[in-house]
Parts: sequence; structure tokens; C-alpha cells
Amino acid sequence: MTHLLYYDDAYLRSFDATVEAVETTANGARAALNQTAFYPGGGGQPHDLGTLAVGGAHVDVVGMKKEGDCIWHLLAQPLECSRGDAVQGALDWERRYRLMRTHTAMHILCGVVWRDYGAQVTGGNMDPGEGRMDFEFAAMSRELIDKIEAACNVEVQVARDTRTQMLPRAQAFQIPDLIRTKINLLPPDIAAVRTFEIIGLDLQADGGTHVHNTREVGPIRIVDYKSKGAINKRIYLRLTA
Repeated sequence: MTHLLYYDDAYLRSFDATVEAVETTANGARAALNQTAFYPGGGGQPHDLGTLAVGGAHVDVVGMKKEGDCIWHLLAQPLECSRGDAVQGALDWERRYRLMRTHTAMHILCGVVWRDYGAQVTGGNMDPGEGRMDFEFAAMSRELIDKIEAACNVEVQVARDTRTQMLPRAQAFQIPDLIRTKINLLPPDIAAVRTFEIIGLDLQADGGTHVHNTREVGPIRIVDYKSKGAINKRIYLRLTA
């Protein structure tokens, strides 16, 4: 089992760990550690990038793969180490922090749209600094988009704190509208549900990394919108700083 340091502290930029396994195959090299601050990806948030170091040798982490309770770090080249060796990990922090800001921005958008229009999410994805979300809207216009953008930026300026919690599944599902997506994507065997809350605006089941306060997101711009079906509209957002 890999201990998930990014849940202890999403702002952790580097960490020490112990090698649990290392493999080199025709598909490339990979290493599993007893703990990691690298987010493996999920819920629309991409995996982290960075480096692993053993002694004076540094190897780029180019991908991540979760297999059960184990998280593998996919490496640009083999890492000369063995089980039990000490390793130092370092995130590409600029990229991770931008993803954290983007992810929180998308929850601001989701919270505003749900609060003001009652529209459910039907899909979403993000890259550092930009993302898109699909909502159940019958109609969309530039005037409506401008209102949504303005409301999102009010929530940034209000500087709302955020928080995460791990709740037993039964307790979590007593929270109204916890699952904001059209389809509940949580596997039925999950015993505990991690929630992310923008206090006073949004509360959802979520497994990603976020900033501590909406002011860290900075200005949000909605750069485009498209119809993806009769009641499915796509909104594209971008951070401007």
C-alpha cells in the first residue's frame, strides 16, 4: 500500500520515501514507493510530473499508474536502486500548483452553476490553467456565460476557505447533492468518501488536490462555450494569471 502524502498536505513539494519495488520491462521502467506526493491522476485531474533521486542520480517521472493500493511512478529511464533504498521525490511544483488552482476553479464554476441554475455536471477535464465542464443546460447564450463568469469571480474575491474530509460512505451519502455528476462514478465497494468543500458555496465527493482558499485561484475567464447536445452544453474556462 502506498501512503498518499498529497492527502496529508497538497502543498508538499518534495518528500523522502523508501523503494518498495522497481521494475524494468519492454514497456519501460517504474518504481513503487512506500509513500508519495505525486498525484496519480483521476477525476479529470492529470497526474503529476517531477523527479526521483537515489544518491546523486535523478530520473524524470513521466507518468503514474495506480494498481490497487499501489501507485507506480513511470520513469524516463531505469532507476538504479533496490527494495529498501532511500529515495527523494520532487514535484514539478509550478505545474501541480496550477492544476490545484484550476481544479478549484472548476469547483467554483460547478458550485455557481448548481446554486444559480440547478444544472448537473455531465463531464469535465482539465489541463494546467484551463479546463472544460459539461452541464445539463437546454440553452446557452453569451449573456448567460457573462453572468456565470462574473459570479465565479465574485467567489474568488470573497476568498472562501476550502476543506477536505474523509467520511464513511453511509454518512457521506446522507449529504444532499454530494454527487453533482449526472452519473454516480463512485465504485460501490468504496467504504469511505473523500469530500472537498468550498465553504459556503460547494460540497462534492472529490479525490483531487486543491488550494486552501478561492483567492489563490485568481481571475477566471470563460473563453468559449459549445452545444454538445439538446441538453448538454460545454463551458471552457481559463485562469488569467
